[in-house]
Amino acid sequence: MPVRTIRFWSDEGVLPETDRSSGNYRRYDSRAVARLDLVRTLRELGMGLDDVRLVLERRRSVEEVAAAHVQAIDHQIRVLRTQRAVCTLLARGAPTPRKAALMNDLARLSAAERRQMIDEFVDATFAGTDPNAPGAGIADNMRMLPTELPDEPTTEQVEAWVELAELVQDPAFRARAREMAVAGSEAGPDQPQFDPGPIVEHAGAAVESGIAPDSPEGQEALARIIEPYMDATARDELATTIETFTDRRVSRYWDLLGILNGWGRPPSQIEPFEWFAAALRAHG
Repeated sequence: MPVRTIRFWSDEGVLPETDRSSGNYRRYDSRAVARLDLVRTLRELGMGLDDVRLVLERRRSVEEVAAAHVQAIDHQIRVLRTQRAVCTLLARGAPTPRKAALMNDLARLSAAERRQMIDEFVDATFAGTDPNAPGAGIADNMRMLPTELPDEPTTEQVEAWVELAELVQDPAFRARAREMAVAGSEAGPDQPQFDPGPIVEHAGAAVESGIAPDSPEGQEALARIIEPYMDATARDELATTIETFTDRRVSRYWDLLGILNGWGRPPSQIEPFEWFAAALRAHG
């Protein structure tokens, strides 16, 4: 052991000297040597001097200190793995200074801080809306974040965190999400109703086939979705309802939650609904 380290530990009170020589040199007996060995072991394991002192004074057992230290090490490992994923992203290319700073900030956030970021967004989006309205449960779903990033987050998950953080802080996105929440809360019985199943089936097939909504083929596909007696006014009203609750960025929010929660990526249904709204408005 370096002499300066022994002196420092003595000055800190964790390694009291036995006595001093006539030349004022510190001297230690065999008990002090054994104590020194314990202090060195605990310090090499990363424990702070305060914890070491508690053990030496028998105010805490080695087992208690070690258990607490395991939790601290686990946290450090998670942080390092997240930082590694962030550095991997940075190594792929030069992001903007803002995005690089955001990556670094997110890597340091605790689970509670990340959840607070989402909770604040959801609270602002649904503030004052009817909690018993149809579809109000979407607020709870929008909070469905994992309590922790995985032990070894993928670069995709880190990218998802960065994109999600940018999204929920964007005033335009917040305003659009608020518009959808209010509209869903205030929806009355006279609002046009629709079954999403036929839309996904027939409009989705039209999208895959490249059929234009205003083409004769597109109108034929539309006829398989809506009632044959629906007039132009009713079609426009239904199109407005569809457009109110159809937004690519909101759809992306769900995609990002899926990446973070490990849900996988279900096929996007935003295109069929956009196509359906356009086809509804494509009347003579």
